[in-house]
Amino acid sequence: MTSAKSARRPHHWRRDVIELAALFTAVAVADAIANLIGHQPDGPYLLIASAVALTATAAFHTWWARRHSHAPPPAPATDTTAASDAHDTSAAPGETVLWRMRTTVRDVPGSLAALCTVLARHGIDILTLQTHPLARGTVDEFLLRVPASLPARELSRAVAAAGGSSTWTERADAHDLVDAPTRLLGLATRTALDAAELPLALRQLLGRCTIHSLPAVSVTGRATGETAPVEGVLEETVMRLRDPSGGVITVERPYLPFTPTEFARARALVELDARLGPRVPRGEQVLRLPEGDEITVRRADRADLDAAVEMHGRCSEQTLRLRYHGPVRDADRYLDHLLSPRFGRTLAVQTASGRMVALGHLLWDGDETEVALLVEDEWQRRGIGSELLARLVALAVEAGCENVYAVTQASNTGMVAAMRALSLPLDYQIEEGTLVITARLAATPARPLPQLPPYEQAEH
Repeated sequence: MTSAKSARRPHHWRRDVIELAALFTAVAVADAIANLIGHQPDGPYLLIASAVALTATAAFHTWWARRHSHAPPPAPATDTTAASDAHDTSAAPGETVLWRMRTTVRDVPGSLAALCTVLARHGIDILTLQTHPLARGTVDEFLLRVPASLPARELSRAVAAAGGSSTWTERADAHDLVDAPTRLLGLATRTALDAAELPLALRQLLGRCTIHSLPAVSVTGRATGETAPVEGVLEETVMRLRDPSGGVITVERPYLPFTPTEFARARALVELDARLGPRVPRGEQVLRLPEGDEITVRRADRADLDAAVEMHGRCSEQTLRLRYHGPVRDADRYLDHLLSPRFGRTLAVQTASGRMVALGHLLWDGDETEVALLVEDEWQRRGIGSELLARLVALAVEAGCENVYAVTQASNTGMVAAMRALSLPLDYQIEEGTLVITARLAATPARPLPQLPPYEQAEH
């Protein structure tokens, strides 16, 4: 900051003398004109008219200067031929859209300036800018406010003419206006509160990508051989990170190579997860069934493995077959995988006596999300499955999932009814008796989804 005293410019004495001489000259000229006109018959009227004219001229000059100082800059001159075949005439004048753009430029002085100049010529406003230095060149990532009439291909051609290469663009939204450090801190907070958030945080951090959690031991008890060094591996469009719970987290983005900066951010989130250890937010919600029984819905994890195994032992073979699409052996191995927060989120239902009677799973499956339910025979047909499913779908919406799907048998009328009760658009696929029902979460349900209980951070 600069103080008012230090901001004043020193006046030279010669400038003061010149201003004083100009003032005396103006007074002398005004006195001579007044004496000359004032002795005429209409002299006073001429002086008054001159004063009014001078006042009106000064007012007009002031208005004109203020009007043009606040006027928007003139439209940039563009090639009329390119504009006529590249611009969308259906867009309203002045309408803008948000775009994310990433391009690679040479690491030489002036390359970024040339790129920004070309964007300015097309009336594009740069909202944010991030730079990712590479061994050869620099990757610049922009958030742009672009005229709606400017198509993406025209933008790419302009960037290429300015020296950009490997240009990638996609539509953005208001959430992208948050700067990178703030977004990263928010993702770190979510990861710290819930271990199941790590895959979702990585996806939001890196954009459109596919994330797979590969366990070190399969559900059959065999070693998968999946491993990665502690520092991780970066190979162009694939990064492999060591999963703190065992195994490997693989992130793939085939359309755009990862930068070292993105790799470092992803590794920092994984390291945070490793330092905090297993954790699930604690919270529960008590519901009353139509018959009058009270049940409690809460998050579950591997600490509930014994209770889940006991519940499986009380379920009939038919119930287990509908859930797992065949006979189930070594249920503890399946449940150890399903209850892991790394592969999704699990809700458990227990009675007033504390006995577990139902489990609902929301499983991350690459780009897709699966929901699965298991309700003990004695507690079926009481609305527990619908309540669980509605809460799992609410978790999926909160996580930003676009769709959820359920795999069941065509004869499982209970699961079909629960999916239909969501009042969401459904797609059905039947193949050899297996039914896949997909719910599109982008649509607004006819009835609101239930609110989840306010979870609290688990104590370690």
